[in-house]
Amino acid sequence: MNSEQLQRVRSGKGFFAALDQSGGSTPKALAAYGVEAAEGDAMFDQVHAMRTRIITSPAFTGERVLGAILFEDTMNREVEGRPTGDYLWTVKGIVPFLKVDKGLADEADGAQLMKPIPDLDALLATGVAKGMFGTKMRSFVKKADRAGVEAVVEQQFAIGDQILDAGLVPILEPEVDITADDKAEAEHLLRDAIAGHLDRLPDGRQVMLKLSIPTEDGFYRGFVEHPKVLRVVALSGGYSRAEADERLARNPGVIASFSRALTEGLRAEQSAGEFDALLDRAVGEIYAASST
Repeated sequence: MNSEQLQRVRSGKGFFAALDQSGGSTPKALAAYGVEAAEGDAMFDQVHAMRTRIITSPAFTGERVLGAILFEDTMNREVEGRPTGDYLWTVKGIVPFLKVDKGLADEADGAQLMKPIPDLDALLATGVAKGMFGTKMRSFVKKADRAGVEAVVEQQFAIGDQILDAGLVPILEPEVDITADDKAEAEHLLRDAIAGHLDRLPDGRQVMLKLSIPTEDGFYRGFVEHPKVLRVVALSGGYSRAEADERLARNPGVIASFSRALTEGLRAEQSAGEFDALLDRAVGEIYAASST
């Protein structure tokens, strides 16, 4: 593991850019960017062009962006003649992560586990070879059902162990639906379940947590200070950037890991000056919210 990257992730100022839309979410991301998704591989060419424009922008640097989460296709491509992960770290000073999940299974007990990841060992080996520091994987909690929440957390930590064995740091993402009527109750169940698994994590092992911005301000402070948690990051979860920033700022020690909120307002037809100015504003606002 790269010790300089580890120190950046542990204590650096800034936030994470989630540039990891996969096959299912890519058409929606392209539509927001003002591009009609093509068929097959051409669609991934389109989204890589969009991501390249973001990554190479002068607004997108390690001064304010700590890490970037990549889709597998993006990891396997190049930016300005360099592998994407190498470009992020050596040119921009941004720590690269890899999304490893294959999407969500059908709902059971008010939650969606991850689908099986049959090729995970091979994918992790590729991630190590391509300079990834860590990984990210998402589950989804739709309501406060203890069985569903505990199943999600059990799966996240079990696969997290496999990722740690491969020499990468897992970002565990048990997202809670921000529209759930019982969101606060679900968060209490989730916090208790995560805490129990952290207590059983062997000494010397650390994970990262990516969580929905909580209903109660400062709700995850215990995780921010936990010796087995490298960093706590928050997803925007459907909030506008302004609302996500405002809510995040009320949670000291938690930093952003935004996707749609980061790219809000960016359009393919914008000039370089317009695009870079809008991205610079977004990066600045998210950075400020992550600096509380």
